[in-house]
Amino acid sequence: MDLIRLDRLAVPGRLQPLRLALAPGEMLGVIGPNGAGKSTLLNALAGVQPYTGTLDYFGFDARRLGPKQRAQRIGFLPQSHHSAWSLCVEDVVALGRLPWGDEDTALIESAMARTGVLPWRRRKVAQLSGGEQARVWLARVLAGQPVLLLADEPVASLDLLHQRKVMELLREHARQDRAVVLSIHDLGLAARYCDKLCLLAEGQLLAFGTPREVLTEAHVAAAFQVEVHVDLDAQPPIILPK
Repeated sequence: MDLIRLDRLAVPGRLQPLRLALAPGEMLGVIGPNGAGKSTLLNALAGVQPYTGTLDYFGFDARRLGPKQRAQRIGFLPQSHHSAWSLCVEDVVALGRLPWGDEDTALIESAMARTGVLPWRRRKVAQLSGGEQARVWLARVLAGQPVLLLADEPVASLDLLHQRKVMELLREHARQDRAVVLSIHDLGLAARYCDKLCLLAEGQLLAFGTPREVLTEAHVAAAFQVEVHVDLDAQPPIILPK
């Protein structure tokens, strides 16, 4: 059974009807130029953007999931993060356990350790850099152990080392019979770590499938309006403008 299935899901004026499915264990990268509809799609999947069409989670219509069921099963990491309170790192990560009504210390500490923020557990989040804060918010989502993890540009503010670490962490999460959907601008990282890719342009689905099926020179040129060189056999994969 697919963990998530979309049938003609659309956001009027922003995202044209599209169909795709993702199985447990898979990580889907949503790629495309600025304004393509990546964040719109992530927000629709998270339930914060109204949509038309059908969205099924775990074999059930997403509209039939109650707020608590949704919060326990789906974790959403938005592109921008803000805390209205001056919280320390550990308290922010503990918020990931709210849907479960507990403060499972082992899960909270594990999430902080995996994202590398454990040494800052007593520091105020506002005192951290943007990249450090991004890892704290990811730890909050991981603490909830969502079956479906949605992440909007999770590596955008990270240095090269932590881009790799976060992509490996997300892939590990998916492999535990879960699924991850993330938007990402770096096509090389998308090719290297994602099982499937969804290429959007101007709100339309141009291609969906494996990285090799999606990241052809013709597809990328059509989406980004620039001629590119693609070498997916290189380690790591290379996608560069000519």
